[in-house]
Amino acid sequence: MKLVIISGLSGSGKSIALHTLEDSGYYCIDNLPVSLLENLALQLSRSSHPSQQKAAASIDARNVPDDLRRFNDILRKLDHQGINCELLYLHTEEATLLKRFSETRRRHPLSDKNTALADAIKNEIKLLAPIAQQADLNIDTTHTTIHQLRDIIHQRIDGCSGKGMSILFQSFGFKNGVPGDTDFVFDARCLPNPHWEPELRIKTGRDHEVIEYLSSKSLVNELFNDICHFMDKWIPQFQQENRSYLSIAIGCTGGKHRSVYLVEALGKYFSSNTQTLNKHSKTSILIRHRDLT
Repeated sequence: MKLVIISGLSGSGKSIALHTLEDSGYYCIDNLPVSLLENLALQLSRSSHPSQQKAAASIDARNVPDDLRRFNDILRKLDHQGINCELLYLHTEEATLLKRFSETRRRHPLSDKNTALADAIKNEIKLLAPIAQQADLNIDTTHTTIHQLRDIIHQRIDGCSGKGMSILFQSFGFKNGVPGDTDFVFDARCLPNPHWEPELRIKTGRDHEVIEYLSSKSLVNELFNDICHFMDKWIPQFQQENRSYLSIAIGCTGGKHRSVYLVEALGKYFSSNTQTLNKHSKTSILIRHRDLT
């Protein structure tokens, strides 16, 4: 039995994540009271019905505050009973949340005539802190569209069955901000930039001409090899700690050329190196280019 718990800030995409899993065959429950989580998990673990072998439940800040503070204790109790819950937490920068609520004209669940939207968001962050700190996977949806979020959920949650680690290599552009859901960040802005080559400017790091250009540069190869050696050493350590997710982000100025090239190369390298990675647990390699349209 697989139980995914989805939580996070209002407006960050919890409903989209839950509906995505529901469309993938998960038995889904929205706005589950924390006080019912233990009983739900026990009931699902004892069920032999095919429709309940994959389940997901969303938990939000409208719970009783004391119940939210007990959340981690409930997870530990379930773990001692052999029930492992996979916890997903979605978050978004405050300015983006303010814009989303303004555009949709929806009321924040914690706001009222005496509580401004900005204060409601801050209260929600505080209330959900025990869940956020315990999350197996944090996803920052600040720069993520609905379709991109669905793809991420399919890849990182629904696409990974059984035990093992999901490793995400993600490219991004520093001009659009650093991803908030990453474990390691490497800066590729020191490398030769194809953007300044007129014939390469409109292409990306996945195009043959850019690949040929960057692969011929010694600095590019040095950085690639250094990242490989670093991750070769430390990925097994994370696997031994039973981590479910690991995210490595590579950034350049615009997120089109250098970071894309390196992420593609790293994905290929570690996909071909699964024999070493799988000594500790089954490993899946994922690639995402945040700023490619």
